[in-house]
Amino acid sequence: MNGGHSVNVDGQSLTLEDVMAVARGGARARLSKAPGVRARIQDGWRLNRDLIRAGVPVYGVTTGVGDSVGHQIAPDRAALMQKYLIRLNGCGTGPTLPSDYARAVVLVRANCFARGYSAVRPLLIERLLDLLNHDYIPVIPEQGSVGASGDLIPGSYIGAALLGERTVTHAGAVMPAARAWEALGKEPMELDAKEGLALLNGTHLMTGIAALAVLDAERVARVADICTAMLCEALTGIVSAFHPFITAAKPHAGSRRSATSIRTLLETSQLVRAYDRTIEEAGRIGSEGYRELPVKIQDNYSLRCAPQCIGALYDTLDWARQWITTEINSANDNPLFDVETRHVYSGGNFAGFHVGLAMDTLKTAVASVADLLDRQFELMVDEKYSNGLTPNLIARLPDDHPERGIFHGFKTMQLAISALAAEALHECMPMTAFSRSTECHNQDKVSMGSIAARQARDVVEITERCCAIHLLAACQAADLRGAERLGRTKTIYERVRAVSPFVERDRELDRDIYAVAALIHSGALLEGVGGDE
Repeated sequence: MNGGHSVNVDGQSLTLEDVMAVARGGARARLSKAPGVRARIQDGWRLNRDLIRAGVPVYGVTTGVGDSVGHQIAPDRAALMQKYLIRLNGCGTGPTLPSDYARAVVLVRANCFARGYSAVRPLLIERLLDLLNHDYIPVIPEQGSVGASGDLIPGSYIGAALLGERTVTHAGAVMPAARAWEALGKEPMELDAKEGLALLNGTHLMTGIAALAVLDAERVARVADICTAMLCEALTGIVSAFHPFITAAKPHAGSRRSATSIRTLLETSQLVRAYDRTIEEAGRIGSEGYRELPVKIQDNYSLRCAPQCIGALYDTLDWARQWITTEINSANDNPLFDVETRHVYSGGNFAGFHVGLAMDTLKTAVASVADLLDRQFELMVDEKYSNGLTPNLIARLPDDHPERGIFHGFKTMQLAISALAAEALHECMPMTAFSRSTECHNQDKVSMGSIAARQARDVVEITERCCAIHLLAACQAADLRGAERLGRTKTIYERVRAVSPFVERDRELDRDIYAVAALIHSGALLEGVGGDE
């Protein structure tokens, strides 16, 4: 697992792109060697030991956790309790978190500890990075977190891997965690006082997922601009809706970005129409009191209002990126240790309300784009709206062709994209509205951030497939119109056609959908494509 560069873990400067590089790009992660980083971590650990020796009750270290905080234990039992806290929380269920997201979760947990406020040893961080750098990834069930007191149950699977318990994946295969440490030539860890709680208590699951979801959604927004540009070409649409005057009159940054992208992609297109040309074609009314216009002088909402819809996603992404970047560089466990004042503070940084709200909003903005793509698709396949395209984009055949009349083209692809859009929209109920009172009414207000993050991830992945289906139809329409007349979208057309040929007769298209979705998800579809500068 070496993508050619390393990501520094210092608790302060991790970016979403760093998370992506480690999660999907094979980059290695290392504890920063910058002056003071290791010393700061070590000093927090020493402060905790001093407080334990002095007999001071420290939450989750020499006391029980949650509602059991009123029970204090002797200092010599503190480390042992950490092991049992890991085992106690081993009750996750549901699907296993995909390995790229699990890698992101482990990285952001290590970065939290590097802040130096969590009273863990540098060794703990290094062991987490050992797992990442040698591709031994904890198997983490997705379900079980309410998003306050942190992602306790998912976090226990990271802790268990350090203990040599439960399972990890390596090169895609599941194995006992103990075997990973044998392969690395190291003994499993013995957790020190506070280290078990630190591994449990925080926003690591939701934030790791959210970091990748934000980047994936940014890519979806760019692809939605491309889909809209190709729709305009498919319908020989009017480009005036993307004129700078429109977005200057209502200057949301996201709408301006989207309109600029679409307009740039269409600059050299021979398929779209200028508004002035359309008005010329419409002609002028004479002495008659009423007439039917020969052409439409404006397009349907799903084309004309696309910059406003996609722009809302761009603007949501701007602040979501800020919030998630803050979260991945935060100390978000409890309690936290201030070395300078030698105080320990119990607080609520483990509560994922910012992540939850960001993900609830993001999934809604992304699902709205999925719905937009579905409505755009209808305009391409329905001959009432497609301005001369064949019904359902079927290939044109001579009247005497033996197969004429039996094909249905993209008819069922419309069913597929509509089903996906409906599923994405269904996930938009805000999870942050479903706070539960749990754990003997101690955790009486929780964020549900982890579920919101998982739903946002799922909505983004669904919308990637909506984009793929839309692009397949747009490329089919381009071939029917004359693909040589495309503007800067020609590059996208060629990349889609490299994995999916023109549909000459009805055939299965599931593999084509996945192939194009993979181009979108990997970023390969967008490489070198301008349009949003």
